[in-house]
Amino acid sequence: MHGDILRPVLDDQVDALHAVAERDGDLDLDRVAIRGWSFSGHLAAAAVLHRPETFHAAVAGAPVTDQRMYDARWKERFAGQLADQPAGYRESSLLPYAANLSRPLLLVHGLLDTNVWSLHTLRLSAALTAAGKPHSTLLLPGQGHRPSDEDLVANLPHLELAFLRQALSLG
Repeated sequence: MHGDILRPVLDDQVDALHAVAERDGDLDLDRVAIRGWSFSGHLAAAAVLHRPETFHAAVAGAPVTDQRMYDARWKERFAGQLADQPAGYRESSLLPYAANLSRPLLLVHGLLDTNVWSLHTLRLSAALTAAGKPHSTLLLPGQGHRPSDEDLVANLPHLELAFLRQALSLG
């Protein structure tokens, strides 16, 4: 897969959700949330930016918000060279789509992340703020790409779940 590494994966998520909904009539498609970390965090943020009719809230941890700012070894393996795939890099960036946000979004990032720099989250947050789009940001001082503090690791899922419960009006 070269070029746009985001849309095909996002389309797969939507297709899988609809397939599960067809099989399980109890699934509430009016309250669908998505959560992810790293590339999956990128996917979670993209889901509420590009497919708000399907995804109603997201928690995006350590999201890659612009492939041009990410590690060349990974991005070039999947996206190809920037010089050869400028449209794909542009399409997979989240920054140009900040004004599209219409669903609750929580951005989470460790400030000592050396894999996906926290600059990714900060730039997306700045773009959302500039577009007048409310969102939540949880910065984790002293944490890297994967939080390692035991108390934080124990409590972060509860914080994320509380955000999603409120966002989806689940009490």
